[in-house]
Amino acid sequence: MGRMAARSEYLSPRFIPLAHRGGSFLPANLGIENTLRAFENAVALGYDYLETDVHVTRDGHLIAFHDENLARVTDFDGTPSELLLEEAKELLVGEREEIPTLDELLERFPEVKFNIDIKTPGATEPLSATIDRHGAQHRVLVGSFSSARIHHFRKLQPTVPTAASPKAVMMLAAGLITTQGDVYQVPLRYESGLVKVDLVTPRTIELVHRARKKIHVWTVDDDSTMHRLIDWGVDGIITDRPELLKAVLRMRGMWSTR
Repeated sequence: MGRMAARSEYLSPRFIPLAHRGGSFLPANLGIENTLRAFENAVALGYDYLETDVHVTRDGHLIAFHDENLARVTDFDGTPSELLLEEAKELLVGEREEIPTLDELLERFPEVKFNIDIKTPGATEPLSATIDRHGAQHRVLVGSFSSARIHHFRKLQPTVPTAASPKAVMMLAAGLITTQGDVYQVPLRYESGLVKVDLVTPRTIELVHRARKKIHVWTVDDDSTMHRLIDWGVDGIITDRPELLKAVLRMRGMWSTR
């Protein structure tokens, strides 16, 4: 028996533009991805769908952070799980912005819809509890690059919309729809070992839509590809260049309806 997703903007007919980590390549966001300031800049552009990632601290708090190691954007060489929240809060992203908690994001942006990527096994249950605490079932879409994590999350939150697992994406590359999830969030091409497949094609999109699923494509940062994907009928684009995607949508008369 299939899952019944919560009534969600993610499942509406509208095209969904998503700012990846707040828009990592937006000039004002360079070096400060996944921070409150980065998300504020995306919201100021008019975005109400934001993508983020969650790790769990040593004392069980969820922080919005992408990498397994903190060293690329902070001065600490280690994992989020090594730190207490208080210690994580002392770090600065790009030498100027705090790492936010997921609680802070949901509180600061009550009208925003978040696409949340579970980065570590220990983050799954705290994420479910955070969603419950904020009553955010209707404004989140949850995915993971771990099939085990996303299956665990679905058991905890059976009505929250989810993205297809990596195994289901692999099956999509073979032309098969097998996911219990609501949305395929996929790159343009599937690569595994020697196997390289153009994953997003008019045929694939039609296959997904026939199964009454959505398809979002990541991470798209050039306007010609954006136009092509929209022509083909994808349901959403995840980008590091939200200002460019906005310009494309305005050119096509798709931004004014937002």
